[in-house]
Amino acid sequence: MKRFVAPLIAIASVALLVAGCSTTSTGSSDGKPVAGGTLVYATGDAEPTCLDPHVGGNYPQALVATQYLESLVSKNKAGDIIPWLATKWSESADGLSWDFTLRTGVKFTDGTPFEADAVAANVAHLQDPATASSTGYLALQKVTGVTAVDRHTARITLSSPDSALLDSLSQPWLAIESPTALKRSQAVNCESPVGTGPFVVTKWTHQQSISLVRNEGYTSPPADAAHTGAAYLKAIDWRFLPDSVSRYAALTAGTVDVIDNVQPDTLVAAKKSKDLVALDAPRPGASNRIELNSSIAPFDDARVREAFIRSANVNDAVTSLFFGTATRSYSALSSVEKLGVSEPKLFGYDQKAAATLLDAAGWGTKNADGYRTKNGTVLELDFPVSTNQSIPAEQSLFEQLQATSKQAGFKVNLHPLDLSSWYGALGKNQYNLVSAPYTKVGPDVLRILFDSAGTKPAPSGYFANHSQVKDPALDALLEKAAQTSDQTERASLYKKAQEIVLGGFYILPLYDQQNHFLRRSVVSGLRAMPTVSTPTMYDAWLSR
Repeated sequence: MKRFVAPLIAIASVALLVAGCSTTSTGSSDGKPVAGGTLVYATGDAEPTCLDPHVGGNYPQALVATQYLESLVSKNKAGDIIPWLATKWSESADGLSWDFTLRTGVKFTDGTPFEADAVAANVAHLQDPATASSTGYLALQKVTGVTAVDRHTARITLSSPDSALLDSLSQPWLAIESPTALKRSQAVNCESPVGTGPFVVTKWTHQQSISLVRNEGYTSPPADAAHTGAAYLKAIDWRFLPDSVSRYAALTAGTVDVIDNVQPDTLVAAKKSKDLVALDAPRPGASNRIELNSSIAPFDDARVREAFIRSANVNDAVTSLFFGTATRSYSALSSVEKLGVSEPKLFGYDQKAAATLLDAAGWGTKNADGYRTKNGTVLELDFPVSTNQSIPAEQSLFEQLQATSKQAGFKVNLHPLDLSSWYGALGKNQYNLVSAPYTKVGPDVLRILFDSAGTKPAPSGYFANHSQVKDPALDALLEKAAQTSDQTERASLYKKAQEIVLGGFYILPLYDQQNHFLRRSVVSGLRAMPTVSTPTMYDAWLSR
């Protein structure tokens, strides 16, 4: 057995991110944490349709679920896997099973003991088509089952080795829930998932807020937490404020302590305030990118894909709209991913090159409106935009790319849609361009996004390979990378895979997935989790 063991030693947490504002708490004059108070968090992300991140599995769910659900393992700032609900783990010599030793004495907040059977129930829940999982389901595709070796040892078996298993298990979309609670109807469980975390969901007032209270019996912080025992905060008031101006006004007025989805101009303005502190916590996995649907015309022609990319003046748009708060990416992966490959030369703005490529592809004639045509068909692209996932600055960037690509003869139709309608457009293959954020720990996100199997929907109906790449050579590289634990070979395989994706002009990288927070200075100790950069309130405390 290959043995992996990490100590359950609390390491002081850094990367502070919040501020306090509401209710009563006694401030500490010596800087030591104090208990009490309610922290108000205002999110601009979409309100979840279900608070159970097993169902579907998007980032808004992860943001709030981090407060009440916990995973088997976590990561530290260096990117190393560390203990959480599991204290140690080992991989079999053939890579087809993993044994996880579980913490003892841990209970879910409904009183159910956390034992090996709970791990089995959660994997079964994620893999059940009726759960309609996407992120968790796709991460567990190689898992064939879970057995309880004993009460505190869970064995996960695989159809083939999975070098990304630990990364996958660290994510909130695979967090462990009470097996007793999972027996309830999905509607009930969506309203109040039950975990082992530091807070408990007590009320969800739809379109307004979620109320969370401290779990007084909490005993299971991750190995890099700054303290043990119950959280310092008495409660969290998790509010939905979709308008960015209103969120910032509430923060500066002191009625809100922390905001997310912060606009670039707001970040610049906040630098002038002594009371506001910004945190940039880039998400792991994929970069923020525009995906080109290669399964239908006109992007079934690589020359047209490259022409669009050459006609898109991303650099000037990023400079003018993001005020230095975002750095241009030339990679399929986030900058936090060590195995990311960057290819700036493939994404240079060049209208002459775009024109030459379109001429060669047969789109040589422009109509009276300046759009290229071929056999009477206009070079037209449909671009559904999720207004819940793309901040206003990003939507303005899309408009600028619409304008620069028109110079080459592309007619880009931007369709602003709410999240449900956006998912519907993708499901019906009614798009040529799309910007679809995807967060997954580690380079295995490439398999989710670019393997041929990713064009098939998960039980939720969602599919992740939006560029609809179907390349057997790429599939083989990704599968081999997923099976090898040799880090040098793994890096080489992922490099070759990224070269295919970038060189095939299937995506237009933009920047890291934007994950900016602003906090007031009266709260200390809140940090972004090193897994998927969601905020955790466990170590946070109010100092007024």
